[in-house]
Amino acid sequence: MLTIDPGGELLQEKHKERNAITSVAEKEIDLLSRHIDILKTVRDHGPIGIIRLSQVTNQPQHVIRYSLRTLEHDGVIKPSAQGAVITDKVHETLGTLETTLSDMISTMTELKKKLK
Repeated sequence: MLTIDPGGELLQEKHKERNAITSVAEKEIDLLSRHIDILKTVRDHGPIGIIRLSQVTNQPQHVIRYSLRTLEHDGVIKPSAQGAVITDKVHETLGTLETTLSDMISTMTELKKKLK
């Protein structure tokens, strides 16, 4: 389970030690996870505003704004008077994400084998 400190930074579980070699990748995966959670919430509850997104996802509003900007830049959501809504590009993007994550899993599996 991931937690967020008051400043909006994602924190790992206390029992998991961070490593300088992997910390950047871990932070990026945490960020990707948040973007996906927010995209799915917009898809399932849209149109939805920042305050409601914050309540539903338990994320601070400034974190929500950052993810919304990123998702809007990618063209998968757009603003409306009632709040964020998905675009027609969302299904293509989710498919691409699924493929990319599968590729990443394969890469991580190969990297893990190299450790032995």
